[in-house]
Amino acid sequence: MFTGIIEAQGSILGSAKSSGSYSIKIECPFASELTLGESVAVNGTCLTVTSKDSTSFNADVSPETVSRTSSFLTGTTVNLERAMKADGRFGGHIVSGHIDGTGKFLGAKKEGNSFIIKITADKKIARYLIEKGSVAINGISLTIASASYTQAGCIFTAAVIPHTWQNTNLCKMKTGDFVNIECDAVGKYIEHFMNQNKEEQYGSESFWNS
Repeated sequence: MFTGIIEAQGSILGSAKSSGSYSIKIECPFASELTLGESVAVNGTCLTVTSKDSTSFNADVSPETVSRTSSFLTGTTVNLERAMKADGRFGGHIVSGHIDGTGKFLGAKKEGNSFIIKITADKKIARYLIEKGSVAINGISLTIASASYTQAGCIFTAAVIPHTWQNTNLCKMKTGDFVNIECDAVGKYIEHFMNQNKEEQYGSESFWNS
């Protein structure tokens, strides 16, 4: 489990594809501290360290993860967070590292001492995005400031404080770039329990017409 508080930034040094899955090498400032089998969130995606040296580590990416996340292109700057320690402080929100899907970065504007980012998401993800709710964008714990819904999904905004802006890859995002989105786990569980006996309603248009 993670909290969405980014520890460091690294970069994708290379990748190798085999039968739909990837093995990637990631530059990492705390690589020397990692152990084999340890979990690291890379742009919010929980990956397992399969090998390492003093400056980087390798991880396998399954076809399921490839289908739900933004691409791991060589040279891409990524946000890094180690799994939370049992005796650690809970600085962000519950982040599993299991990406729900991708959204598109629509831009950012400065507002006071912060930046307001705007992102679009399809309706499979949008149903879990609510004003003042939690969301992880590229592994960063953020609070949704506003959300506007359409038949296709939603456009939502989040305020980013200067420290987060300067110490994550958000400041490097360009309009049209894809971002990894993990919705609030609590909301997903609540929906599941509320709809255990109504699974035929999943994906219905009635949600958007109410």
